[in-house]
Amino acid sequence: MTEACVRVLVEAVHSTPLQAVLYLSGGASKALGWLMSVPGATNTILESVIPYSRVSMIQLLDKVPTHYCSEQTAEELALLAYNRALKLSNPGVPVLGVGFTGSLASSRPKFGDHRFHLSTRTSNRLWVSTVTLSKGLRTRDQEDTLSSHILLKAIANACKVPVSSVSDLSETEMQDEYEKQFNEDQQLEQLLNGEICFKIYPFPSDAKTSNEERKIILSGAFNPLHDGHLKLLEVAVSVCGAGYPCFELSAVNADKPPLSVSEIKDRIKQFEKVGLSHHKYPAF
Repeated sequence: MTEACVRVLVEAVHSTPLQAVLYLSGGASKALGWLMSVPGATNTILESVIPYSRVSMIQLLDKVPTHYCSEQTAEELALLAYNRALKLSNPGVPVLGVGFTGSLASSRPKFGDHRFHLSTRTSNRLWVSTVTLSKGLRTRDQEDTLSSHILLKAIANACKVPVSSVSDLSETEMQDEYEKQFNEDQQLEQLLNGEICFKIYPFPSDAKTSNEERKIILSGAFNPLHDGHLKLLEVAVSVCGAGYPCFELSAVNADKPPLSVSEIKDRIKQFEKVGLSHHKYPAF
């Protein structure tokens, strides 16, 4: 891609409501620079982390990975980034987690392939890709540029921004990819097993673009939801001041059995006109 094409693509990404957290290691450094250098980055970037050393990667993953540069590690980074984005994003805003691991040309010859793995995670979609490069075809700087182009296209794709189908790879290079789609039941199962930290249901249409960063949350079983709950949240808002009011339904309670997927869905139906998030952690 030319510099002009990169800028146009970044501007299109920044014009979407999606907010992202990026965890990048071993390459694609220019993609972050492009995203940050075009006005509007605050619309998109919530946080970026570069776990470049092994210790940094271990601390971020909270384990020693089987392979530091692998599809699995990229996927795990994307999931961590997605959960982090859920916690940092504005109320009602869709979020994206991005993970990247690379083994590109370095100061010493490498026995293995020059390759990189990237993954994007949204509420209902996981996308993972592996690109194997031809050794000696490019310098480190050129490989970083190439990986940055492909990562930027992946972010644009997650934002539903049209992307050119022209490949930056040579005929001898390969890009393998796969994706998984998650329906509502699968997302709730992920919540219950601890894979995702919470799931947010749509806020009222007039508040989807709320700029309030602080959430005022009322937790409860809501079995059933009644006027007392609504009044409690109203009072909390009046006491706390600025903030976006939310209800939180605890899927796992401190002293009761976890709710089933069907129970969660039944209780959520009560909130058709009220924004609701529900959390996997116990509410006391």
